[in-house]
Amino acid sequence: MAEMSKEHSMKKYPGQMVFGLDIGTRSIVGTVGYRNNDRFYVVAQRMKEHETRAMIDGQIHDIHKVGETIKAVKEELEEVTGRKLAETCIAAAGRVLRTVNVTADCEFGSDKEITREDIYALSTMGVEKAYGEFQTLNDTDMKFYCVGYSVVRYYINHYPISNPEGHKAKVISADMIATFLPDDVVDGLYKAVGIAGLNVANMTLEPIAAIQVAIPEMYRMLNIALVDVGAGTSDISITKDGSITAFGMIPMAGDALTETIARHCLVDFGTAEQIKRNAGELEIITYKDIMGLEQTISKAEVLEVANPVIKEMAMQISEKIKELNGGKAVSAVFVVGGGGKMEGYTDTLAEDLGIQKERVAVRGEEVMQKIEFLEENVKKDSLLVTPIGICLSFYEQSNNFIFVDFNGERVKLYDNNMLSVADAAIQAEFPNEGLFPRRGKELNFTVGGKARIVRGQLGEAAVIRVNGEAADIHTPIHGGDKIEVIASTAGEPAAMELGALNEFGDVINVIVNEKKIELPKFASVNGELQSKFYDVKENDAIELLNYYTVRQISDFMDVIIDKKMNLYVNNKLADMDTFVYENFSVIWTMETLKLSDVERDMEEGGEEGYDEENAVEGAYVSDPYEDAEAAGEEQAEEKVSGQGPLSSENAPMQAAESTVIAVIVNGKPVALAGKSAYVYVDVFSYIDFDLSKPQGSAVITMLNGREAKYMEPLQNGDTVEIYWKK
Repeated sequence: MAEMSKEHSMKKYPGQMVFGLDIGTRSIVGTVGYRNNDRFYVVAQRMKEHETRAMIDGQIHDIHKVGETIKAVKEELEEVTGRKLAETCIAAAGRVLRTVNVTADCEFGSDKEITREDIYALSTMGVEKAYGEFQTLNDTDMKFYCVGYSVVRYYINHYPISNPEGHKAKVISADMIATFLPDDVVDGLYKAVGIAGLNVANMTLEPIAAIQVAIPEMYRMLNIALVDVGAGTSDISITKDGSITAFGMIPMAGDALTETIARHCLVDFGTAEQIKRNAGELEIITYKDIMGLEQTISKAEVLEVANPVIKEMAMQISEKIKELNGGKAVSAVFVVGGGGKMEGYTDTLAEDLGIQKERVAVRGEEVMQKIEFLEENVKKDSLLVTPIGICLSFYEQSNNFIFVDFNGERVKLYDNNMLSVADAAIQAEFPNEGLFPRRGKELNFTVGGKARIVRGQLGEAAVIRVNGEAADIHTPIHGGDKIEVIASTAGEPAAMELGALNEFGDVINVIVNEKKIELPKFASVNGELQSKFYDVKENDAIELLNYYTVRQISDFMDVIIDKKMNLYVNNKLADMDTFVYENFSVIWTMETLKLSDVERDMEEGGEEGYDEENAVEGAYVSDPYEDAEAAGEEQAEEKVSGQGPLSSENAPMQAAESTVIAVIVNGKPVALAGKSAYVYVDVFSYIDFDLSKPQGSAVITMLNGREAKYMEPLQNGDTVEIYWKK
């Protein structure tokens, strides 16, 4: 062995060396080789059986013991090849296999020549899409990982093609089948390999690996099933029309036969395994039972004992094949793996499938015509198919996982060559809001019945470091990286004073005793008057008031009005609770206004036309209240009063059959009377605006600063503008 080690250590191989591990239920097989042109050269291969049942049905039960066995195999191969082995390719058995079929599309801006990178990107998109769809179907608490995929069919510009590379296309697509296994299966394999000091370079599924060798592409046009009968599981794959179309598994294989023999012969598992193997070569097998007594058993008796298990196993496999193949049998079955070598197995399977016995056969040397073994005396049989296929899978696709440290937690990620800090955060279930600056609690309220929102302040962004260097969520990551994330913080909750409202900054202009006075607008909050310094609270209902009462005006001006004084609003008798709107005039005086006083006021105000009869009352003929009187409304002679701006009686007084409302039209007050409700077009009956004589290109109608509709309802205090567009 020393001479062989020296020979190999000095030789340079023409291809990249690949180390593959077939981690089976009964044994671990390590293979080191390289591919050159269309042939694969096996430099060395070593096998070591588990000393205990550290694995059952393809599942690792004792990670440490399996890891130690892997380490022993690795060290033997290192000695033989003279190479330090740091990375390995592995395969998983489909113990709890799930599959998802998807179609992935990759569209380019224009026709381009398709490269291998484009095809790889398309496959990656398909795997990610399959994972997303699988997550929606996963009804268990287990976390699954994609451990293999196969392209069923490629398309260029939506037409099928066997290989898009080199063709020009605007769109490439692929029908794919992706396979998923639970986290505990994948994690156990990675940990065991890690104990041996190895990193995983590629991971695939055992039936995918076996098919690399057992069914070459030229045979995949045929409807063939490959059955890899191991110790704990029987893995199945189906080919048709040039592609792998399905994967499956049954949790029954060679160990079921061994356990039956152990019970019959009263021996331990290892002895029963030896009896099973010898039955393939010897007519009489000698062994010692658990009592230490030497016993013999014939090959015929072993087969008779094993026959019920063989029939059960063949029946389950035939049913699974039909299920995967659309409810019908395949044309032929290739059997690989040690468990399928038991005499009578292939005949029973053929019978269950209803096909000729010659079309179900164990395949070994027949399918390894392009496999060269550099070591001497190597027997090419079905046991070597999967180990070599695991190595070949390395060249076909890169499908592996990486591990990173995220805030002290070991996190496993599917490696698509585009991983970032954000991917690690998601896999570690780090709260998404912890990655981004968070706003404080928002403030919701209404102004005039319309919803308003004030956003909270932004907090501090997350502090992210990758291997000690400053980073962000988009920073690329690789295996072994150490990621630290200090969660972002929330900012201060939203806060606002009432005076910060844009509307609050307006004023109401009134004329008090011939002087222009600016009155700051008040606001009602939840039915109570509040100043501009009021802190708005969640769900406050704010109403901005567009009027004052006479009493509020006197309070604002710090004027004490004697009860004996006469009060006039727009030259009409009023009281302390009369509403005063924009541009209204207010007079308080000890005197009763005479006609000459009214005339003087009107001249200064630029008004025309008085009713001399009403001069003592100081009313303009054009006063809207007088217009209302002309319409026959008694309320037009009365004051517009209430109990204060926030009283339930604030609305103008109603008559038995009509309502009077006051609006501002083109800056002048107008009272509408004679109806129970008013719409915009009613205003034209109260103003001098002749629509029959156009003075512009169009009539502009505005309500409270916005465009109005003719039939839009009017409310008390609305501001109306009507003019010709020049």
